[in-house]
Amino acid sequence: MNSKNLRAVVFASSDKAYGVLDGEKYDEAFPLAGRFPYDVSKSCSDLICQMYANTYGLPISITRCGNFFGPGDLNTSRIFPSTILSVLRGERPLIRSDGMYIRDYIFISDGAAAYRELAKRLISAQKDLAGEAFNFSYELKLTVVDVVRTILREMGSNLEPIILNEANHEIPIQALDSKKAMKYLNWAPAYGFEQGVRITADWYKERFSDV
Repeated sequence: MNSKNLRAVVFASSDKAYGVLDGEKYDEAFPLAGRFPYDVSKSCSDLICQMYANTYGLPISITRCGNFFGPGDLNTSRIFPSTILSVLRGERPLIRSDGMYIRDYIFISDGAAAYRELAKRLISAQKDLAGEAFNFSYELKLTVVDVVRTILREMGSNLEPIILNEANHEIPIQALDSKKAMKYLNWAPAYGFEQGVRITADWYKERFSDV
């Protein structure tokens, strides 16, 4: 790629970059302090992006999103495809953790729209947004059990999840404050959690109903 053609960069960081939550929610001023391998990789790459913006004037901004979910995810270690496919097979869904880890979630279409909006704003106002990070989420604090039961309800299933309590090296609570994105980017989700769950479940049902 010819660097002369580069107009802006949006880097996909993560709420994992913040590490363990100290307080009610992460805002963008919260220190980046990942402890476990994936979390540390996000903290480091996030800081490197800020360094390039601040040192070399690279037009780059950073997104820190909640957990993505939506159609097309075939990673069955993740809670949405795992739960939905279990229901389609008539099997009780498995929860690897104790079910009490709290996360923020964001439907993939809302996340993609957030990335596009940030890219457009960055192109038009590079100096103002270069090096800036933005949280994107629904500001919902949902346990894994909450998510699984929402999926089960949407699919009309009475199956009870099996809680394995095997997960480790997980951040107990992750919750994002998205007010900065709402204020400076005028961002607002078009779908939301419940509608996102419905669309996601329908996608899997259409393609995997005979599994």
